[in-house]
Amino acid sequence: MVSGCFDMLHSGHVAFLEEAASYGELHVCIGNDENILQLKNRPVAQTQEERAYILESLRCVAAVYIDQGMGKLDFIEEMKIIQPQIFVVNEDGHDAAKKELCDALQVEYIVLKRTPKSGLPARSTTQLRNQDLLPYRIDLAGGWLDQPFVSSVFPGAVITLNIWPTQTFNDRSGMASSTRKSAQILWGNQLPLNDEELLAKSLFAFDNPPGTKHISGSQDAIGLIYRGVNKLDYQGEYWPQHIEQCLDEEILSWLESVLYLVPISPRASHFEVLSKYEVTKEAAQRLSIAADAVWESIKNRDIASLGKAMTASLQAQLEMFPLMWNDEAERIIHEFSDDVQGYKISGAGGGGYIVAVSQSPLPNAIQVKVRSTR
Repeated sequence: MVSGCFDMLHSGHVAFLEEAASYGELHVCIGNDENILQLKNRPVAQTQEERAYILESLRCVAAVYIDQGMGKLDFIEEMKIIQPQIFVVNEDGHDAAKKELCDALQVEYIVLKRTPKSGLPARSTTQLRNQDLLPYRIDLAGGWLDQPFVSSVFPGAVITLNIWPTQTFNDRSGMASSTRKSAQILWGNQLPLNDEELLAKSLFAFDNPPGTKHISGSQDAIGLIYRGVNKLDYQGEYWPQHIEQCLDEEILSWLESVLYLVPISPRASHFEVLSKYEVTKEAAQRLSIAADAVWESIKNRDIASLGKAMTASLQAQLEMFPLMWNDEAERIIHEFSDDVQGYKISGAGGGGYIVAVSQSPLPNAIQVKVRSTR
């Protein structure tokens, strides 16, 4: 017999159950929902009925019982009914009170080490709950047009790409990391399954409370929430007039194959890109045209056009915000000049990552994984 919560059943649970079943016919007792709430101070992710159904489907499990008791020894009555010869726990579940109960009932007490299935990572429910699944945002073109002081001069689009956290990306690197921290305060380490527009507006409002001096562009909140690649059309307001979302798997897979993040130093803490800038209608128009060209090249999966348009977007940005680029970025992109079709710098620049378009992998670069599912 074994007993536990078995909430969010994972490979670690299954490995434990398979090892326990090696001692004989396996009977599994699971904590009821109310008791788990009291013990862990949180509701279950899966109800007692769902957990029982999943466990019953495992070939190593003979029978499943929902414990009627409360507290750490909620399984006492079930143990009296089952009358097991052996009670099995893992190291995390070992408790002196359980050992004393088994001794009193003359049941052998066995403690197993937490050993993952060969070839699989070690898993625990706590680890899964704490796993960072919040996406990041890449600005592919049009950045700054989400600010009214730019799009009111000439309207245009920002193209954002939503990617999985395949690694911990650097702070102050133009991937909306500060807005992402706001999302963590709101929702923890993964997004709720709500309407994307509602989530993005909620995050934008939370990130820019009344009295905020410098409003974060809404492309950060939208780019972090909306899956796939998105075209955000701005016309002099903080929120776009229209959002066009692309979730086409062929297009997203193609983007994964041609986009690379080349690390450079994060922005310095004192860096302020707006200490020198000049917004002109001509430059804003070029920025808008380049963003439209990026969107069309993505839909057509045209790598040459994508690279050219992303570079044009950067050049239009630098006309207005020259501090976005620096000597390090120039040196690194010069090293890759023969390998890349085009490039820009992440976010507002000043450091972080160069977003490069290439037909083949770049040394020390990061290949992105686009988030297309919730």
